[in-house]
Amino acid sequence: MSKRDYYEVLGVKKDASDDEIKKAFRKLAIKYHPDKNPGDKEAEAKFKEANEAYSVLSDKTKRQRYDQFGHAGVGGAGAGANGGNPFEGFNFNGQSFNFDFGGGFGGLDDILGAMFGGGFRGVRRGRDYRTSTTINFEEAIFGCTKNITVDGEQIKLKIPAGIYDGQSIRLNGKGGPAPQEGGQRGDLYVEVRVRAHKRLTREGDLILSEVTISMVEAVLGTEVDIETVDGEVTMKIPAGTQPGTNFKLSGHGAPRLGSNERGPHIVTVNVEIPKNLSRKQKELIQEFDKAKKRSIFS
Repeated sequence: MSKRDYYEVLGVKKDASDDEIKKAFRKLAIKYHPDKNPGDKEAEAKFKEANEAYSVLSDKTKRQRYDQFGHAGVGGAGAGANGGNPFEGFNFNGQSFNFDFGGGFGGLDDILGAMFGGGFRGVRRGRDYRTSTTINFEEAIFGCTKNITVDGEQIKLKIPAGIYDGQSIRLNGKGGPAPQEGGQRGDLYVEVRVRAHKRLTREGDLILSEVTISMVEAVLGTEVDIETVDGEVTMKIPAGTQPGTNFKLSGHGAPRLGSNERGPHIVTVNVEIPKNLSRKQKELIQEFDKAKKRSIFS
């Protein structure tokens, strides 16, 4: 199912003010909040949809990208964008994954395990183990394999492309041994930490970066080499480009977990304004300004 336009979701016009957007969201949030509609799946879906729309339209930068590129410009803003939950478990190269986002391991099993010395699943089970591994930015984008040492035996951990910083992978049966015959081993939770990149940042399935060009290049147009996770890509900047303009490099962003599709790489163009001009440079700019005014009034 295609995603609805965010302005349509909130019931506002495209030129709506920040205050109008906030009021529209509050009205929908009150109407569809899960606490007010317990068990109502349709109300829950509408609440999530409104929340996702507001998270984009209330942010000046995200709203600008959305206005320019649509949903592709905001990286499928919320969890579950384009349908489904990007953090739910799936099978990757024969390895079964269950994801726990945010590093939390608390749950009924942990609570009962603390009380009774193991998991409460009919038979006693071993303890859950927790560890972490650190990968670089590119490894998070393309996926990789890491060796994790647990109790002295090494486990190959296959990290899928598109994993997020702080996300945990649950490996069933790779935790502590069963405390009794016929019991189950515990599970292993591995928190994945992603090192920051010097020039690239990630937002959902978007990769973001900036490039600075001179005032003359902005006026006349130019070509620049952009660093992407796939290597350098030459990007054409047309004449008359304004400061803060965003350009989209399709297919050079991050993949969604469990999918082969990749989002875009968004490049924001900054224009450098010279501070110290020579007399000749000032005269040329003043002459340009005079010529521009003459052309307007002639």
